[in-house]
Formats: sequence, C-alpha cells, structure tokens
Amino acid sequence: MKKYPIKFNKIFVEKIWGGRDFEKALGMQLPDDKLYGESWELSVLKNGSSTIVNGEYQGKKLFELLEEHKSELVGEKIYARYGNQFPLLIKYLDINDKLSVQVHPNDGYALKHENSFGKAECWYIMSASHDAKLIFGLKEGVTKEEFVSKVSQNEFAGIFNEVRVQKGDFIYVEPGMVHATVQGSILIAEIQQSSDVTYRIYDFDRADAGGNKRALHIKESANVINFNLKNMNEKIQKSLDMKNGKLLDTEYFSVEKCTVEHKKSFKAKESFQILSVLDGKSIVECGNEKVALSVGETMLIPAKIPFEVVGNIAFLNSYIRCE
Repeated sequence: MKKYPIKFNKIFVEKIWGGRDFEKALGMQLPDDKLYGESWELSVLKNGSSTIVNGEYQGKKLFELLEEHKSELVGEKIYARYGNQFPLLIKYLDINDKLSVQVHPNDGYALKHENSFGKAECWYIMSASHDAKLIFGLKEGVTKEEFVSKVSQNEFAGIFNEVRVQKGDFIYVEPGMVHATVQGSILIAEIQQSSDVTYRIYDFDRADAGGNKRALHIKESANVINFNLKNMNEKIQKSLDMKNGKLLDTEYFSVEKCTVEHKKSFKAKESFQILSVLDGKSIVECGNEKVALSVGETMLIPAKIPFEVVGNIAFLNSYIRCE
C-alpha cells in the first residue's frame, strides 16, 4: 500500500437545526443556499460514504481502500477487532436551533437491536454564542420509572441537567448520556463511533418541510439511558488554553489536541490517525508527499507512518488505543 496523507470529499447533510457557518467560519463551499447541520468528513456508512480526493487513491471509496489494504491502512490490532468496518465517523456540526433531546446506545444494545456499533461521541466546541446552552445528562435521582412517566406525557420539568458552554469546551458524550442543545449557536468538531443510531426523546414538536414530525423512541431511550451518571457539569473540560495534550482515552477512541506554531514531527502509531483542523493551515509531510491542510478539513494518516506538520495550526488527533 502507498501510504500518504489522505483527504476526502465532504458530505453535507441538511438539518432543520442547521445553518451557514460551514461557509462563513470554515470556508467550506456549500452546494446551495439551504441550511446544513452536518459535514461528514470521514465515513464508511452506507448513507454517507467518503471518497478520496487526492493522491494515488483519488476517486476510491474509503471502504474500498480498507477492503483492499486491511491492516496496512488501520493497523493489525484494529483490523483484528473491526475487520472491514472502519471504526470511526468524523463530522463538523453547525447547530443554530434546538438539537433534539436524544441518547445513543452502547455496543451491546446496538449490535443486538440495530446491527450496528453503539455511538460514543465527543464534541470540541469551536465557537459558541454567548447564550449557548446544552442538556447534558439527567438531574441526579431521576429514575427510569419517573423518566418514562413524565416524558410520555411531555412533562420535562426537573428531568434534564442544563449547562452553558463556550469555545474550547470538550465534552465526552458516552453511550447512555442524554444530550441536546437548547439555546444559542454552536460550531462543533465531532469524533464518534461509526454509527448513525440515535434515539430521540423529544424534538420540541417540530415538523419537517412536509409537515411530518420526526419519530420519537421513548421505549428504546429508557432501555439505554445510564441513570447512574453523576456530576455532569464536572465532565466538561475547559481546554481553550490547552495547546497540546490528551483530551480523551476510551476503549472506543482516543483524542489529543495538537498545536503547531512552526514545525513539529509526530511519531507513527500502531493505529491510523485522523486530523480534524480547528484553526490555521499547514502542510503535512509523510510518505514522501506534501499535502495542504487547513481549518475545517480532515486528514487520514495510515497506520505506522510518522508525519511532520509545517505551519501554524491547531487540530484534534483521533486514533484507536492499541493494547
């Protein structure tokens, strides 16, 4: 396999809560004047499969590259665990209205009921309006019985924990964590398991352009919510002033924040590495190739190759821990 920094097409997804900040803040070229809430940056899901846009594999789908080169692309231990299923999905989110109150299942529930991975995810807040507020977890002491009784009657007082967020906040939304946005505008870099399974608890009684309300999943939500999660506000990391360091290390994925002010070399890992750019621009050099990378873009570094970044840039580096 020829190993070099790989970039992909963007897959824009319309959302009723979307906006135009992909274009205004991140310099993306949107296809029309509609509201877009998600840019799928790296995906092997059937409803949004990434295509390589540079180098020898230009025009090839990521899932095809994985099927052809297997562990050479992702690493031996990762391929032994996941096979031809790429384990991560990378996005940017532009949220300008309420994101539905929702929860994601873990692997055990999702594999049994959805034939899918579960959905652990994390959010790095790239920008936020002064009034930005999230639902993040349930109020302590809320039981499954109380939850089902109240939400079935659209009674939500005293159930959800709310927290304000700002630029630089880093949030781990583990499976079983109820979450939503309820106020303000937020631009997010998101790393998650390769899954599109979401159970909606409440969608603020909104209807789509055809007048139809999106389906709710009260029973499924009650079955996957972790009612024992506590101290939600303490789980939000204030990382705006952090230049370099590990933000998250879980069985699903690890995330580091990296800042380069002129030039920096990065060691090879047993895992692939994914760079999600938060700010700035640079040239990434590896495999005897140089590829430009700037804010709002994403790059895949195949397993077991070092790389060098030249420029002024801040990015998230995501990978799978190999033990």
